[in-house]
Amino acid sequence: MNKKEFSQLCRSRFVILDGATGTELVKRGMPAGVSPELFAMEHPEIVDAIHNAYFSAGSDIVYVPSFGGNRPKLEEFGAGGRVREINSALAANCRRNAGSRLIFGDISPTGKFLKPWGDLDFEELVAVYAEQIAALADGGVDGFAVETMFDLQQARAALIAAKETAPDLPVIVTLTFDEHGRTLSGNDPKSALITLQSLGADAFGCNCSTGPEQMLKLISAIKPFAAVPLVAKPNAGMPKLAADGRTVFGMSPETFGGFSAAMRDAGVNVAGGCCGTTPEHIAALSAGLKKLTPRPTASDRRPGLVCSAVRCAELNGRDFMLIGERINPTGKKALQAELRAGKMDMVREFAAAQTERGAALLDVNMGLGGVDEKALMLEAVEQVSAVSPLPLAIDSTSPEVVAAALRRYPGRALLNSISAERERLEKLLPVAAFYGAAIIILPVADSGVPETAAERAGLVKQIFAAAQKYGYGKNDCVVDLLVMAVASGGPGAVAALETAEFARDFGMGSVCGLSNVSFGLPARPVLNATFMKLARERGLTGAIANPSADFSLFDPIAADALLGRDPGFVRYLERFSNAVPPPVASAASASAADPLEALFGMVLKGDEPKIAAAAEAALQSGVNAGTIMDRLIDAINVVGRKFSSGEYFLPQLLMSADAMRRAIAVIEPRLKERKGGNAGETVVMATVEGDIHDIGKNIVCLMLGNYGFKVIDLGKDVSAAGIVAELKRSGARLCGLSALMTTTMPRMKETIDLARAEGLDYVDFILGGAAVDAEFAAGAGGTYARDAMETVRFCQKKGTGTAGKSEPRR
Repeated sequence: MNKKEFSQLCRSRFVILDGATGTELVKRGMPAGVSPELFAMEHPEIVDAIHNAYFSAGSDIVYVPSFGGNRPKLEEFGAGGRVREINSALAANCRRNAGSRLIFGDISPTGKFLKPWGDLDFEELVAVYAEQIAALADGGVDGFAVETMFDLQQARAALIAAKETAPDLPVIVTLTFDEHGRTLSGNDPKSALITLQSLGADAFGCNCSTGPEQMLKLISAIKPFAAVPLVAKPNAGMPKLAADGRTVFGMSPETFGGFSAAMRDAGVNVAGGCCGTTPEHIAALSAGLKKLTPRPTASDRRPGLVCSAVRCAELNGRDFMLIGERINPTGKKALQAELRAGKMDMVREFAAAQTERGAALLDVNMGLGGVDEKALMLEAVEQVSAVSPLPLAIDSTSPEVVAAALRRYPGRALLNSISAERERLEKLLPVAAFYGAAIIILPVADSGVPETAAERAGLVKQIFAAAQKYGYGKNDCVVDLLVMAVASGGPGAVAALETAEFARDFGMGSVCGLSNVSFGLPARPVLNATFMKLARERGLTGAIANPSADFSLFDPIAADALLGRDPGFVRYLERFSNAVPPPVASAASASAADPLEALFGMVLKGDEPKIAAAAEAALQSGVNAGTIMDRLIDAINVVGRKFSSGEYFLPQLLMSADAMRRAIAVIEPRLKERKGGNAGETVVMATVEGDIHDIGKNIVCLMLGNYGFKVIDLGKDVSAAGIVAELKRSGARLCGLSALMTTTMPRMKETIDLARAEGLDYVDFILGGAAVDAEFAAGAGGTYARDAMETVRFCQKKGTGTAGKSEPRR
């Protein structure tokens, strides 16, 4: 069976699965304390009898008894080195008995926790599942059932392993949800569905934990968002403790089968039984379902939702999608310094603050010259996910970084972004599709930024046509309006606003990098808020912005400036040039807190990075170490109660425990104790290849010209070869290189290296841009200039010529 055949089967009628296997093995003689997989392999006739009973009861698919057949589970019985032998033999035995009937390999949790909650690395887990899946495929299974998963990330690891190991075989994924509608790790059914169906699961649902009544409430709630068949494999009622200490399930086959109509109404397509169910239960269920027709499933595989492991957000819904912009080192020197030092404190703070201020998603960009962007991105994704429930937008142009982040992210991310540039379209789009990410469409081509909305619309259609080949629909995509700084002239805000109208009429949502529009002008919050209002009136559905900004600051004069009704921004500058920008709303400063209560709160929040310093401060203030220990214990007790009540989940519990351990490490020793003029000099200026931003460079060119330098402005997106050729032609001894995008900063070093290789050792290179700093510039072989005046002073120091005029771009 292939994926298409499985899909057709599920959409044509109800598909019946089997019931419990473990209890049936016990009934037929399996002793306590043995590996069920080893027992099943050694007694194929018993497995044959169980499967034949389920086939006779109406099962279309039975599961190979390989539930605990992964390496960590088999190691508990000294059989870790026999994974391939055991799983292949189990599958082959079932294949022999089933003939042409369908058998699915059973995949289960390993019993170990992933980092940071446990010791298991994500890629190690993918390898564990790939080993088992390969063996089951060799044995002849028709597909796989990843079941009883309590953690979405572990389910993702198994699904990725199946996609990479046996890509043609269908995969059912079912998680187990408690009476609160959450997994042990806190995952909700809707987020799990969106994540896994986008990643490529062929069916999704629930098994174990609850009886039919409770499970069908979950199925009914997620049916409107399902693009794949939904699966229900409930227990035979809720478990009860018998007088002899055994766990029993009291629901009769007749009662179990009586839920057939309820399953249909809830939207189930694939049904079976879990703990306590027998062939008799499946016979009753099958008899009821065969009289009914299942509700249809949507054909679109990717509804317009993104999600974290615990929360969803609509891409093109009624609510405006505010994407927090703060986790980006561009223009943030303090954050750059932290990231270079390997710290993530500011990243965590930005994530928590933007979540509190009402962001719907968080954009994460780790583009910074001279660092390992992939390693930083993976760490940032982990840290942000630990402190915020919001979905993430992965912001990078590197296919390697994007692939690593999307592979590791425990949800469905939004990729920022895919353009019509050949390399990005050919390399990023397949990666996004493999991991099921939604995408921002950026209407930029290899030829540069289109000036008109019509040209941008053409590029959007071109990119979307390519995305459709990978199964994308319009509700999986949002259009970047490509907002440019109005101060730089050119298309400015009008083309962006017209692009918003196009996106609306085309049936897509749209977003914009809001703060771009006001670059270089006073009263930026007013201009930003005014543009947002104008854009929303034209169909804008989201913005990448600071959630703490005041978006109510609409001003009609600012609107005229944006709409081209104020040439030269004369009225706007008259109104705002001396104005102090309105303050950004921020959370009230915390008052000086009692040190014990501060520690108490840090344990509740799992604030491990700060708690050691807080514990030391408490000691220094004179608080007794024993008193601190008492308050830490109070806090962890509260955490325990929250966990038991379902308010906290496993990640919060572990984070709080880690914070408490860090604080104890600080107080433990105390517990034991108690127990010029350069006219005419030529300067070549250019924005490096791949970078289309030139506002800063243009300002530098203007200032150099004003100070008497002869400026050769090569423009933007200039190749290293082009820059070096001009240096040779002009004989210039000074060259300014600009890059705003972190992804284009390496072009600076490539240009300098080429110049040195061509013998231009006499040229001094000045490097600038929002993400550039002195450390990067020195490493690239140049000198850092913070702004236009610093560039002028450097050139005055180095130059020796007479006054001249700027040349136009060649």
